[in-house]
Amino acid sequence: MFRLMLTTALAVLPLAVTAQEITVGAANMAPYLDPGRDHSNVGSQFYYNSFDTLIDRDHAKLEPEWVPALATSWELVSPTVMELKLREGVKFHNGDPMTADDVIFSLNRMMQATFPPYVVRAKDRLANFPNAEKVDETTIRINANREEPLWETLISLQQVMIIPEAYTKALTGDPDVAEDSDFEAFALAPVGTGPYKIESFQPGEKLVWTRFDEFWGEKAPLERVNVVQISETASRVTALKTGEADIITNIAPDQLSLIDNDPALKTAGSATALFHVMIMNQNHPKLEDPRIRQAMSLAIDRDALNEALWLGKAIVPSTHTMAEMGALHQPDLVTFEYDPARAKALLEEAGYDGFEITYDTAPSYYTNGVLAAQAIMEMWAAVGINGKIVVGDKWTGNAPELMARNWSNPMYFADPFGSFGVMWAPDGPSQSEGRFNTDADYAEKWERFRFSTDVAERKAAYAELMERVKENPAVLPLYRPFESWGMKTSINWAPMPGHIPYVLDFRAGSITLAGS
Repeated sequence: MFRLMLTTALAVLPLAVTAQEITVGAANMAPYLDPGRDHSNVGSQFYYNSFDTLIDRDHAKLEPEWVPALATSWELVSPTVMELKLREGVKFHNGDPMTADDVIFSLNRMMQATFPPYVVRAKDRLANFPNAEKVDETTIRINANREEPLWETLISLQQVMIIPEAYTKALTGDPDVAEDSDFEAFALAPVGTGPYKIESFQPGEKLVWTRFDEFWGEKAPLERVNVVQISETASRVTALKTGEADIITNIAPDQLSLIDNDPALKTAGSATALFHVMIMNQNHPKLEDPRIRQAMSLAIDRDALNEALWLGKAIVPSTHTMAEMGALHQPDLVTFEYDPARAKALLEEAGYDGFEITYDTAPSYYTNGVLAAQAIMEMWAAVGINGKIVVGDKWTGNAPELMARNWSNPMYFADPFGSFGVMWAPDGPSQSEGRFNTDADYAEKWERFRFSTDVAERKAAYAELMERVKENPAVLPLYRPFESWGMKTSINWAPMPGHIPYVLDFRAGSITLAGS
């Protein structure tokens, strides 16, 4: 049956028959392509090939090293104003030249957002930036409300990739006005300035990139990339083995030998800059006592999950931190730990009477997600928690009846603000969805963490936030999953440490093919 499904999925795409063409079998395909609105692990794969930011970084390096992109230089002209010089001669994929007006339009569509999906992204990432303004045809300025410790980091975000103003406004309605319907349409017919243009896109099914010969930088190494969704792991592996795919994504460790034992194939992988997490609803009537949520967390042996599901390749954190956060990395903090005896004692103190605690999970979105849920139920049972798995595709994080579920917390940019902060800020997504609470004390700690220009002060404030999470938990990072990609031995490609999770970077210097 899976062979029939695979054949059907791939029939619409040509096989990789030339030295400069590849087919990627992806576990998931995005429902839309708009770098401004996208917040998903799935979507993050697909933007870097087709869109550019003003400032980029050397993605081969773990520590940020900022490099010119659509801006050739930048400087702070005051603590709250950055001035950037724009690269000349840049073209969009539709042939339009990039102008300062396009840049201002792209930035202000986020910083002064009215389109609801943009409003959310602006709020959780760009709230310190009221606007951008044009100085002249090659110079723009970005204004901040208050002194910003993360200028380059935030100006290099996926959400502020540059798009064409006239093209976007003309998609629907009045061509002189940016309307919500224009942005909805753009997400299905995206245009950027990157080395590959999007030739075709079928939401949830396939994407085709082709080389953009008028790209401002080094020419793309591939003429064509076909990305097709193949949901089942076994089907992706079969596609690779039969030559119907050249690269496949999201391979769990227990499947690696099927690929590595084939002399024509190989794998590449890393502990992804992302946490698989368990979230808990602080406001569910049966979970309002923090001792019950502490017990739910303390009962989980995350090292055992790592060994069983990831062959020990994942990274289990002691707190919400990762090495990619640079100077703000704090592995010495102990926020999360395994202590089943303490879990039992807390349940008794809280008067837990054996009521059922549901644990929601998607069937296939997260690698090993269901297997982890099954193991967690056994760990809960060992301390006396009566757990039940609920499997479904619907997002339940905003449902009042949510008790616990799996989720992921990516590093959207290399700072604790770009991982924990995006999700757990005061009035951020977790609080807005009704499962997390903050107060004046939390907000004060957050302000010091977010805006202090002193690294030591930021670290101290972040440690205080982690202590609040320990006392009244709403999240447990389970591990950083070890995600792998399978590919033909003739392909030289691997995920780069400086990227956000899952990016399929096929730019010059990132991929080479034997014989090309």
